[in-house]
Formats: sequence, C-alpha cells, structure tokens
Amino acid sequence: MAGILGGLAHAALPANLLFCFIGVALGTAVGVLPGIGPTATISLLLPITFHMEPASAVIMLGGIYYGAMYGGSITSILIRVPGEASTVITCIDGYEMARRGRAGPALGMAAFSSFIAGLIAVLGMMIVGPVLARAAYHFGPVEIAALVVLGLVMVVMISSASSLRAMAMIALGLLLSTIGQDFVTGEERFTFGIATLTDGLGLAVIAIGLFGVSEILMLAGQREEDRAVIQSPRRLRELLPNREDWSRSGWPILRGSFLGFFLGLLPGAGALVSTFASYVLEKKLARQPERFGRGAIEGLSGPEASNNAAAQSAFVPLLSLGIPPNAVMGVVLGALMIQGIAPGPRLATDHPDIFWGVIASMLFGNIMLVILNVPMVRLFVSLLRVPTRILAPCILLFCAVGAYSINNNMVDVAVAMICGVLGYVLRRTGFDPVPLLIAFVLGGILEKSVRQALLIGYGSPYVFVERPIALSLLVVAVLLLLLPLARQILAVVQPRSQST
Repeated sequence: MAGILGGLAHAALPANLLFCFIGVALGTAVGVLPGIGPTATISLLLPITFHMEPASAVIMLGGIYYGAMYGGSITSILIRVPGEASTVITCIDGYEMARRGRAGPALGMAAFSSFIAGLIAVLGMMIVGPVLARAAYHFGPVEIAALVVLGLVMVVMISSASSLRAMAMIALGLLLSTIGQDFVTGEERFTFGIATLTDGLGLAVIAIGLFGVSEILMLAGQREEDRAVIQSPRRLRELLPNREDWSRSGWPILRGSFLGFFLGLLPGAGALVSTFASYVLEKKLARQPERFGRGAIEGLSGPEASNNAAAQSAFVPLLSLGIPPNAVMGVVLGALMIQGIAPGPRLATDHPDIFWGVIASMLFGNIMLVILNVPMVRLFVSLLRVPTRILAPCILLFCAVGAYSINNNMVDVAVAMICGVLGYVLRRTGFDPVPLLIAFVLGGILEKSVRQALLIGYGSPYVFVERPIALSLLVVAVLLLLLPLARQILAVVQPRSQST
C-alpha cells in the first residue's frame, strides 16, 4: 500500500502530469493518423527522453501508447480506416453505427469503455500484476504458437462471411505475411526484385487499402439515392450513449477489461488478439447474435475495453520481469536501459518511483483521455455532414498520405491502392477482408513461434502436445472448429428422430 500511495504522489507532481498529458494528446493524434503508429512515434521521441527523469520519460511514452488505442477508434468509427491494427474490430459495428446516425454514441462509448477498462487494468496491475507476470513467463514459443492458432480459429467465428470464405481469407493473409526476408536464412521470398518488399508488406499499408480505399470505391459504385443518409444529432443527449446503450454495454465492458488485462500480459499481439477474442465472446453470449455486424454497440464496447486494458497491462511483464511483450514495450525498455535502469523483479524495490509512478500515472492518463475526447465528439460527428463528393477525395488523400508517411516511399502508396482494389473486389463478391488483415498480423508471429518451437523440440511436432498449456489451447481450437459441424449434424438428426 505504501508503494501505491507513493506512486500516486509521484505521478501527481506537476511535471509528471504535464508529460502524461503530452503523451495522451500525442497518442490520440497518432492513433487518428493511419500509418504512423505508436512504435514509430515513441522511437522518434526517444532522444528527447535522454534529458528527462526516467519516471517522467516512461509516463510520457506510456501515454502515447494507450492514447493511440483510443485515437485509432475515431477513424475506424467515422471513415472505416483503422488507425491501429487493434482497432480493426471497431470498424465492424462502430462504422455501422455511424452509418445509422449513431456516430456520437459510438465515439462516446469508445471513450468511456477505454476509461473504465483503464481503471480496471490499473487496479489489476497494482494488486495482482507482478504475480500474473511471472505466470505469463511460462508462455514460450510453443504456447504462443498454440495461442495464435486459437486466435485464427476465433477469426473464422467473427467473420460476417461463411466459414469457408473466412478460411480462404486467412490463407491469403498468411501467404501475404511471408513476403519479405526470411528471418532465419535471410533469403528473400516473393519480393520479385523490389527492394521495398524486402522488409515485407506494411500492416498499416494493407489496412489503409483494404478498409479506407475500398470504402471509397464502394461509395463511388453507389448511386446517390442509394447511399445511407447519416442523420445529424440535434441535441447533446443524442451525441452520448443512452440508458439502453449502457445496459447493453455494462457486462461486455467488464468482460472485455478482464480478458484484455490477462491477454495483454502475454508476448505477441496481445491487444489485437484480445479485441477479437472479446468480440467472439460477446457474439456467443448475445441473445441476438444476428445484430453483430449491423451496429451492435456491445460489439464496440467490449473490444474497445479489451484493447485499452491490454495496452496498459503490457507494462506489467516489462516492469516486473524486464520482458517487453511487444515492439512498443521494446522501445520503452530501450529508454530505461539508456538511463541505466534495468527493469526486472528488483525494480519495485530499487526504483519504486518508476514502478509505482508509471502505474499510478495511468489513472490520471485515462481521466485526461476522457476530458480530451468526449467534448470533441460533436466536432468528430460534424465531419460526417460533409457531402460524400467532398469527403471521399479527402479520405483518399488522407489514406495516400498515411501510406506514404510510413517509409516515404511511393511503392507503399501503390500497394495501398492495389489492396484497395482487392478489398473492393472481395466485398463485392461476399468476402470479408477482416480475417485477411488479422491473419496477416498473426502470420509473422505464428511462423516465428512454430520454427522456434520446432527447434526446441529438435524438429518433432510432438512438442506442441507435450506441454499442458499448448495442448489445452489446441484442444479448445479444435472444439471451436467442430462446434458448427456438430450443430449441423444435430439439425439433421433431430428432424429425422421426430419424424420416426
């Protein structure tokens, strides 16, 4: 308790509050702009932290990270362009809510869900974080590979298309993830002599094309009278979630917060996996699962809560064990190492101001995010009043600038446009591009984990069933795949038994 109170006092210092505000404000702006991302932003700001107090530096860098999680949801809801990979799921129901004239409640619920999840995550970090971090330490390459397989199975379940089409999209996404240099042998794969493709395709580039550019093409293919008319809210009450929204979102926010907190501890794409795991869970528990994909607010609130909780719990393995669970935490680890501070089990005793100060600062950071973003809901919603003939070229320019800003390379812009045409064709033919993008993200993690696991098992695939955690995850994945088949068999058997 003394450490928590000391952390609150340290985080409440005017200088630390200022750096926390700078971090969450920058993070929100970074999340809105597709292509930049928190990793690149934190890397660019790393030299500035050399002259700062270690605790202040990590507080600011952390604010950028979890601030970007909410910023990414703004463009996902308004224009169906995910600012961050973990906000892809928000595009499904968040954008549909905006199309139905409910962009204000969608943006408001995204902010409030993130705020509540942030508070729950901070409390979890204070109470059980270090213990859970040590448990997550048992997740090696074998367990991570099994977790990714389970995640890919969940992707099939959230797809709006048929299971077979979702599997085809997953296969295409996994294939695209192999483009680039082999991380073991160094050989180039599917680059066709294009130097830019040596590092592989950029996630943001593909996301911009599949969602942003394809949406512009879909709008261009519609007649003016067939386009959905987005109603403009007239009262402040219509800009915020109503009582029914809260009644539908209460339990999804709590479930998403706890799910995101636990999955965020694991190395890999914790925030991404937690968002669609939350979406699958809410869809399975819903009384009317057919509402999902058509503007169900619980399909927005649960994943948004899970996203923010996972972003904040990622600090637990970094601070407690010195193990960065993702690329962003790796950069933060570098910032601490440059200052001569090694995160690990002794950080809480040797540098309690850093350990508890960073955790406590997230309380203030989440409050700042709500204060920053909720009053701006009216401004964000007003963007939807712009006529499509004006808004569409602006969004296309926004996508092109976002793609170019990643590597300052026109090849990325060309790839985004090609992915846009691909996304348009897929959507016109009944395929869902969401599984493709998620499989692309998880493909690199899966390949790396499987190859490392086979090295551990001396080439034997039995290594995946010899470890209890990995075996349990694979069994759950198989059961989830067999569940639709079992339902179809029961549907055929029951009428026959009744007729006889």
